[in-house]
Amino acid sequence: MIIDIVKVFLPSILAFAGGIAITYILTAQLYKHKMWKKKAGKVDFSGNETTLFNELHKDREVNVPRMGGVVIWLSAGITIFFLWALGQIFPTDLFQKIDFLSRNQTWIPLTALIFGGLIGLIDDYLEVRGSGNNLHGGLALKKRLIVVAVVGLLTALWFYFKLDISSIGFPGLPNGIELGFLFVPLFMIVALAIYSGGVIDGIDGLAGGIFASIFAAYGGIAFYQQQINLAAFCALIVGAILAFLWFNIPPARYYMSETGTMGLTLTLTVVAFMTDRLGGGYGLLVLPIIALPLLATSISSIIQVASKKFRHGKKIFLIAPLHHHFEAIGWPAYKVTMRYWIFGVVCAILGLIIALVIR
Repeated sequence: MIIDIVKVFLPSILAFAGGIAITYILTAQLYKHKMWKKKAGKVDFSGNETTLFNELHKDREVNVPRMGGVVIWLSAGITIFFLWALGQIFPTDLFQKIDFLSRNQTWIPLTALIFGGLIGLIDDYLEVRGSGNNLHGGLALKKRLIVVAVVGLLTALWFYFKLDISSIGFPGLPNGIELGFLFVPLFMIVALAIYSGGVIDGIDGLAGGIFASIFAAYGGIAFYQQQINLAAFCALIVGAILAFLWFNIPPARYYMSETGTMGLTLTLTVVAFMTDRLGGGYGLLVLPIIALPLLATSISSIIQVASKKFRHGKKIFLIAPLHHHFEAIGWPAYKVTMRYWIFGVVCAILGLIIALVIR
């Protein structure tokens, strides 16, 4: 038990320390090369400028670099391979036990994290290097959704054919709900839904705090399921996020942007399914609870778009997503962030409790 606890928490501490060190190197380069948007603001799904949002954020999005999410996946990747290398170079019992890089528990989520981070990095680079008059530079939303769908498809096929997973956990059903090949499109839908919640990255410190509580909850679930390597991986992500968050709280030194949100949302999808039937639990069932801040953010945007389309331009929220609506009604940005953090922690604890007690 003691070695398992060390195995889980040591990577988190190392990732935090590594992330702090990486930040000083990364931000020096980001500021040197002016890796920020050349014009503040954004456009809606129809390509029209979002006037109220742009007015609220006119001083935030310029002169602050994007690509801060690199700190998360880079520090996580360096840490996991560092501990693996220690076990290879010094094959003692201790170093081999704290090595948590394993094919059955960490290769898939690590691949999702790195791949999503790299694709997001390309999007961020294209955005900051776009035209000074371009509010929506980078990869088009449709292209990003295709990337997420393809990654979801490939991962789902791996679960289905290599891991023989075709069902999802449900209380009272020892074998879960058998889906057959429908498991594959379900996985893709979940990946797209969680990815859409990445738009929560809109206020200093907001996304980092929410993702940290989510992965902490799944780390607890994995530990309970005796998926110790997966629990260590989740703790690793939490440590890396906290290092990012240290410099992202107001006033932010950098923004997480797509390289962080795409990597984290793809990884979260994988972790949710790995703590489901694969771990003998209900990781997918509690996902809407643990990740409720992400889903609420995504749903608020969908409601806004639907309302404008079917109600002749009438809006439900002053601005969507939801966190910007709270800004528009007068909440200071720091108050929105802190209240989201509180709500996120409550959701994470509630989801963790449910996952541990239901049978």
